[in-house]
Amino acid sequence: MSDQLGDQGTERESWGPYPLILAGAVIGVLVMFFVDPRWGGFVLGAAVMVAAALRFAGYGGQLSVRSKGIDVVTLAVFGFVLVLTSLLLENNALKAIILSLFDR
Repeated sequence: MSDQLGDQGTERESWGPYPLILAGAVIGVLVMFFVDPRWGGFVLGAAVMVAAALRFAGYGGQLSVRSKGIDVVTLAVFGFVLVLTSLLLENNALKAIILSLFDR
């Protein structure tokens, strides 16, 4: 009986926060399609950055693909780029400021 409970606990731990991040990503995509692409991209990027924070805190589960450092950096950069891109959609003033940084 205890072996069965141990197996269930291990199986539950292996998923980790993956269902939470998956739900956030699905909500982000639905918001993108049905409400506003800017807010959907923001929610999707926020879900990816939450995944990076959870991976950094040690809650790996299905989020752990590579080493901890590589996972955290990859997820954080991807989430940041998604949030930044969603903020730049239809915001010409902020877009001009960002583009002026690369203009030489």
